[in-house]
Amino acid sequence: MSEINRAVKGTNDILPGESGDWQFVEGKMLDTARLYGFEEIRVPVFEHTEVFSRSVGDTTDVVQKEMYTFDDKGGRSVTLRPEFTAGVVRSAIEHGLVNAALPVKVCYVGGCYRYEKPQAGRLREFHQFGVECIGAASPNADAEVIALARQVLDSIGIDDASLEINSIGCKKCRAEYYKALKEYFKSRSDELCDTCKDRLERNPMRILDCKSPVCGAIAADAPAVIDYLCDDCREHFNGVKANLEAAGIKYTVNPKIVRGLDYYSRTVFEFVSDKLGAQSTVCGGGRYDGLISQMGGPELPALGFAMGIERLMLVIKAKGVALPSKGGCELYIAAIGQKASLKATEICSVLRADGFSAQTDICARGLKAQMKYANKLGARFSAVLGDDEIESGKARVKNMATGEETEILLDNISAELLKLINSQALSELTDSLSE
Repeated sequence: MSEINRAVKGTNDILPGESGDWQFVEGKMLDTARLYGFEEIRVPVFEHTEVFSRSVGDTTDVVQKEMYTFDDKGGRSVTLRPEFTAGVVRSAIEHGLVNAALPVKVCYVGGCYRYEKPQAGRLREFHQFGVECIGAASPNADAEVIALARQVLDSIGIDDASLEINSIGCKKCRAEYYKALKEYFKSRSDELCDTCKDRLERNPMRILDCKSPVCGAIAADAPAVIDYLCDDCREHFNGVKANLEAAGIKYTVNPKIVRGLDYYSRTVFEFVSDKLGAQSTVCGGGRYDGLISQMGGPELPALGFAMGIERLMLVIKAKGVALPSKGGCELYIAAIGQKASLKATEICSVLRADGFSAQTDICARGLKAQMKYANKLGARFSAVLGDDEIESGKARVKNMATGEETEILLDNISAELLKLINSQALSELTDSLSE
């Protein structure tokens, strides 16, 4: 197959048979976020490169190896967003949201781009849902954001993902931790990858997040940041745990979690699933109290999380979660002859105006081919229109699942179809309750 007929490596098409599941999942995400007071924000898919290099951190794999960066026709360096937080913060500063009523609560859904080796649940174009909460410093803000993530996962059937939390402290306590890390890693610096040798002096905590198996094995015995927390950070972390317990949210403290981006501080967390193998994280987030001022805004605390939707869909599939049907065609009208075809067009127009999904033939096919197509569509009901039906003003509607037929009045078709749909739904509910 030639390249013109093949998607770029690391990208994926979401086909009509799948898009309904995506719409359901994304709808649940946005609806849940609204329950917590988060409103949707939409930011550009590309930003000035400095937005990401300055916020994400120039010692991270994202900035060093994975960003899609290029010069536009005006000679400006721009980058496709590798994550949302930096762009959302830029927008909040530019449009004065950080100067309005606090906290600012926003959520988003969209595509991100990173150049890395494609594998299950990790693509070069991937999609995220996330939230950002700007202006809240208290531990119960952390717990609320984590609770939102928990509720989103529960709402789409991923109720067994486990929550792991940690604190990576603030600048004050992290300085002491960096000293301990440097001392530990210097003793084995010859074994580190070239990237981590550079990180050793600039940001040793990034070594803990290295994807190299060798560096990972060395990091396994490194000092834990949670043992170096200052009194304020320890008190904050205890408050987060107390609020999670008050909300009935189970968690495990994992001192190895540091997250992969430089802007994090204090609380960091992940939801992990055993359905993804090595790529176990389905949601990650935490605090980034210094990022707003670092990007030119006021001194404000902030926190958030992001979920990879491709990974969530893999977990849903692995768990066998049955997502609600997409609705589809509620009535397919097969027409015999030109007069019936015009009537079918008229009826479909009426039904669609009343909120029903209705289809009729637009390929000039015979009756048998039309009915075969209705089956392929998964139409709930079908009707055949010919001269007799037009003259009588009546038609027989067939339940495609049961084969049962019901005569209806064409002039009152919306009300008649609604009765049939409700009757079928009631029958399905009764059957499920009796099982």
